[in-house]
Amino acid sequence: MTAPPAAGPRSQPGPPPPLAGGPTGPAALRPLLTTALRALQDGALTRDGPLPAGGPENVNAALRSALGTVLPDQGTGAEEALTTIIRTLAEGSADPADPRCAAHLHCPPLALAVVADLAASALNPSLDSWDQAPAASALEALLTRALAAEILPRPATITADAPDAVLTTGGTEANQLALLLAREHHGPVRLVCGTNAHHSLPRAAWLLGLPQPLLIPTPTGTLDPGDLDEALAALPGPTLVAATAGTTEAGLIDPLPAIAARCARHGARLHVDAAYGGPLLFSPRHRHRLDGLDRAHSVTVDLHKLGWQPVAAGLLAVPSTRDLAPLDHRADYLNAADDTEAGLPDLLGRSLRTTRRPDVVKIATTLRALGRDGLAQLIDRTCRIAEEFADLIEAHPRFELHRRPGISTVLFRPRNTTDEQLGALRRTLLMQGRAVLGRSHSAGRLWLKATLLNPHTTQSDLHSLVQLLELPEGSTR
Repeated sequence: MTAPPAAGPRSQPGPPPPLAGGPTGPAALRPLLTTALRALQDGALTRDGPLPAGGPENVNAALRSALGTVLPDQGTGAEEALTTIIRTLAEGSADPADPRCAAHLHCPPLALAVVADLAASALNPSLDSWDQAPAASALEALLTRALAAEILPRPATITADAPDAVLTTGGTEANQLALLLAREHHGPVRLVCGTNAHHSLPRAAWLLGLPQPLLIPTPTGTLDPGDLDEALAALPGPTLVAATAGTTEAGLIDPLPAIAARCARHGARLHVDAAYGGPLLFSPRHRHRLDGLDRAHSVTVDLHKLGWQPVAAGLLAVPSTRDLAPLDHRADYLNAADDTEAGLPDLLGRSLRTTRRPDVVKIATTLRALGRDGLAQLIDRTCRIAEEFADLIEAHPRFELHRRPGISTVLFRPRNTTDEQLGALRRTLLMQGRAVLGRSHSAGRLWLKATLLNPHTTQSDLHSLVQLLELPEGSTR
C-alpha cells in the first residue's frame, strides 16, 4: 500500500480575523474600506468604458489570470484579496454609471444607498425573527406600510384595514407572490395578460400549477381594454388580469383605468406589474400616468430600477394586511405561538423566504435623505433625458425613432439597416466595450433599446452615443 503524501507545512494559528459588528467593527472596517475603494477606482480606470473589451473569452481569461485559484491552501491576506478581487471585478463589470451603459433596467445606485447597504451588511440582521432584527424589523414595518399607502391609498375613514407590502428580491418574486395570493383567495385562477407582460407572470402560473395563461396579443405595445373585455366575457371561473405599468421592451403603460373598469365588470382580480413605472407616483409631473393603479388588488414595484437602489429592492403592495394571510407560516424556533401572544412580532409570514437581508435600510435611508421632492427631481430629470434623446434621434436624418418614450426607454435604429446588421452592430459595440445597448422586437422589426436611468447623463453624452453608432462597423474611435 502506498503511503499517503506528507502534509505540507502549516502556519501557526493566529487570532481570528476581525468582525464587522460590535464596538470594534467600524475600526476594523475603515482600513479595509480604503483598500476596497482604491481597488474600485483602479479597476474602473483600467476598464475605461462601460464594459470590458474583448467579450466573454477575454473577461474569463483576465479573471483566471488575476486569481489563479479561488481556494488557495494559504490565504493571501485581507488587503491583497480585496485589491485583487475588487479591482478585477471592477475591470470586468458592466458599469451602469457610464452613460453608454443603457441596455437594461439596471440602474446606477446612489452612493448613499450603497453606504447604507454596507452598514446593513455589517449589522447583518436577518428578518425571519424579531430577536435577529429588532430595529430592522420595526423599520421594515414602517416603510412597507408607508409605501403601500402611497401605491394603494385608501380613504382616511378606513383605519383598521390599512394597505401593506412585503419586500421582495424584485419583480419576479413579487409577481409570483401576487399569483400565489390570488390562488389562495380565489382558487385556481386563470391568468390573463397581454403579450407585453413580463415573462415572470406566465412562468409563475406554471410554477404554481395554475391553468394555462391566456395571452392577449398587444400589437400596439399595450393591452387593449376592448380585447380584454371580450376575453373575460368568454372565460369561466376566477380570473386574474395582469396589467403592466412600464413594459420591459419599451417602457409603455397599459390603460389602467379602462382595464380596472373591465375587471370590475367581470369580477376579475387585477394585478399591476409596475416594477418599472411604479416610482412615477413620487413625481407630481408624472404620477397621473398611473391613474387607476389604486384600483388594483396587488401591485409590484422595483426600487432597483427607477429608484436607484442596489439590487435587490422590490416589493408587492396589497390593499390590506389581511390579504397577506396566506403567507402565514409557523416554525416554533422562529415564531412560537406563546412568543407571539407575549408581543414578539411574527416576521415569518412577511415572505416566502426565511433568511432575508435588511433591504429596507438602503430604501429608508434614500427616502429620508432625498424626501419626496428629491426623488421627484431624479425621476423628472431621467424622463426628460429620455425625451431629449428621442428628440435627437427624431431629428437625425440617419436614424429612425420607433415611438416617443413611455418612461425612459427609447427604441431606435439606423436607417437602411437590416435586422441582421443591427444585431451585429450591437454585438460589435459590446465586444469592443464601447456601448451597452439593448434590443427589442416591435412592429415586426428589431430595434436598439436605450434604457436611460442615469440622472447624470448630459446632452453631450447623448450626442456621443449617436456619434458612436454613426461609425462604420468595426471601426475605432
